[in-house]
Amino acid sequence: MQKSFVLRNPSTLVFLAVLAVFTILVTVLAEGSGAGLISTSFVKTLGKTLCLALIAVAMDLVWGYTGILSLGHFAFFGLGGYMIGMWLMYERTRGIVEASLAEARIPPTAQEVVDAIGNQIFGVVGSSEFPVIWSFADSLAIQLALVVLVPGALAAVFGWLAFRSRVTGVYLSILTQAMTLALALYLFQNDSGLRGNNGLSGLQNLPGMDHVPQATISIWFFWASAFALGLGYLFASWIVSGKFGSVIRGIRDDEARVRFLGYPVETYKLFLFTVTAMIAGIAGALYYPQAGIINPAEVAPIASIYLAVWVAIGGRGRLYGAVIGAIFVSLVSSWFTGGQVPDVNLGFYTIKWVDWWLIVLGLSFVAVTLFAPKGIGGLVDLWTDRKSPNRHGADLGPSEGSLQEKEAVE
Repeated sequence: MQKSFVLRNPSTLVFLAVLAVFTILVTVLAEGSGAGLISTSFVKTLGKTLCLALIAVAMDLVWGYTGILSLGHFAFFGLGGYMIGMWLMYERTRGIVEASLAEARIPPTAQEVVDAIGNQIFGVVGSSEFPVIWSFADSLAIQLALVVLVPGALAAVFGWLAFRSRVTGVYLSILTQAMTLALALYLFQNDSGLRGNNGLSGLQNLPGMDHVPQATISIWFFWASAFALGLGYLFASWIVSGKFGSVIRGIRDDEARVRFLGYPVETYKLFLFTVTAMIAGIAGALYYPQAGIINPAEVAPIASIYLAVWVAIGGRGRLYGAVIGAIFVSLVSSWFTGGQVPDVNLGFYTIKWVDWWLIVLGLSFVAVTLFAPKGIGGLVDLWTDRKSPNRHGADLGPSEGSLQEKEAVE
């Protein structure tokens, strides 16, 4: 009798249990619940960290399990943030404009309200008209759909063009980086329709929730982030545990052989590339309302490189490794760049960790790559005594004696 999914993947159940306990603990100790042991700003930091863990899981699926080193997944993350940010900014501005115009002697027309909203949002870039891409900014349902549809559509088009041409390896990584750079340069333009370098701001203020304190809203987003991470991890674990997971691992290890066996390699890669882009979009839609602002710098190529570093440090090819890497680097980064680490005075030079953090991160990445290729997740393997199966001497073919020692080594 075939074992259930949970029994075949006990690590997934352990992860979900740890996530649930962590969520309850933070909720009880948070400022919004009355305990006050965890500040609102730190609750937001934890919520954003969970969102980063979710996109790390997506990155591990596409890189750690399929072998596609994408340097563009943070672009999908940013697009998800822009889609929900448009609705948040539109509705918040509409509330301010309607409250202001309500005091006028002559009630404003609907068009006057729209013009006033446009002037408030786009006046900073010298415009007052809504671009076409803002056509559905007043509809939460449509914008939520666009959170996954826009990143998914971009990934599908890009992936179809790249994979059908059988671009692989470093060339594919360069193409994904070029896509990200092109998107960032476009968003920096004032006529992009997304306020150029100014980006979208005030996203932490939920429309119609002015009476709700930020301490409470931060808990809501923390819950949503934890729930999304749990579902994303469960989905990713389900993907990699079955036949689909075996095929994508085969593509990672020997793409030509998998193609020779008759599997549509390009279809598998395109599907996974598109699905992980949608997951990244969801993560971004939850991240930026907690950050409060999004601008084109968030989708710059360097952000996607950081994402690859997180997964490598955590241990690619292990879903829990990706989560550990993202959480570890994110929290340590906040600690170093937040001025909480005291500077080191060497007499002839003072080390300011705010300036040296990126160097420390880069050295950590090099050290992990050279000396601990399994990353932090490898420590979990030692604790659980997880070992690679010893296949020497086992029958790998339909008849006895089909195994050759050379085959086992390969």
